Amino acid sequence: MSFRIDPRLPLTGEVRRILADEIGRALGHLETARDKPEQGLHKCRKRLKSIRALLRLVRSGDEPFCQTENECYKQVSALLSGPREATALIETIDRLADAFPEQTAGGGLDPVRDRLLLRQHELHAGPGLDAAINAAVTACQEGLERIDKLALPDQPEQAADILAEGARATLRRAKKALDKAGSRGEADDFHDLRKAAKTHSMHLSLLGRLWPTPIKARRKAVDKLGELLGELHDVFVMRALLDADGEPLGPPEDTKLLRKLLKRSEKSLGKACLADAADLFGDSPRRSAKKLARKARDDLAGQREDAAAAVG
Repeated sequence: MSFRIDPRLPLTGEVRRILADEIGRALGHLETARDKPEQGLHKCRKRLKSIRALLRLVRSGDEPFCQTENECYKQVSALLSGPREATALIETIDRLADAFPEQTAGGGLDPVRDRLLLRQHELHAGPGLDAAINAAVTACQEGLERIDKLALPDQPEQAADILAEGARATLRRAKKALDKAGSRGEADDFHDLRKAAKTHSMHLSLLGRLWPTPIKARRKAVDKLGELLGELHDVFVMRALLDADGEPLGPPEDTKLLRKLLKRSEKSLGKACLADAADLFGDSPRRSAKKLARKARDDLAGQREDAAAAVG
């Protein structure tokens, strides 16, 4: 089924349909994760992000339901974050090796990579992963049973306002995070920007028939920004591990090169992320949301009038 709201149909039914589809896919990925954790966990967490993005989009239409369900899937995602992060850190080492081939040709990152592989194996082979997957499966199954409790206004004007408000709230989050990342440059600021960009990308998919700008180009640019911010996030996580007690990545002589390359990577990625985010989120969220609301009202009303005429 399509991850896109059909403006010809009542909003409540469309959101219920998409929620059921995404939760069902998440459950499938959780089963895959029992045998292939690297693959299944990543795909499952992507579905959970899609679910939470949808809930944020329509939150103003049924705040108690959306807030409760969003918190539920946030906790499910947290259950799976450790094992997924272990894989992401290995991918970070490989990206650094590709980005700086001359500096890493002698295998200077190999000791750290070996430790990360061992860490990944321990997380994936231990009983903790099965327990996390079982808890996630239970939470998702219970979430499926609660979908029918969602009730949104289905009148075209009210539905349009709900969608516009949800999109605007995410654009506001992105603009606020961009301003903080530009002025402070803290890891949390870039992480907030990444989450807002990912949510906005999913909103573009959900609102593909209603968004008032050339959507393909914007979606491509947002996804590119999301990838860059994801790489930067992994750099921040790796640097935090370097500074953690107990030297989990190894003694200083094994991590000296890694520390140097992470610093260089952080600088270049941060600069690129700020430039791309300014192009995407520098405009007024209020202005963008007004355009969306106006177009959504016209499209929702027009398409339902056409459908009624066809029936008549």
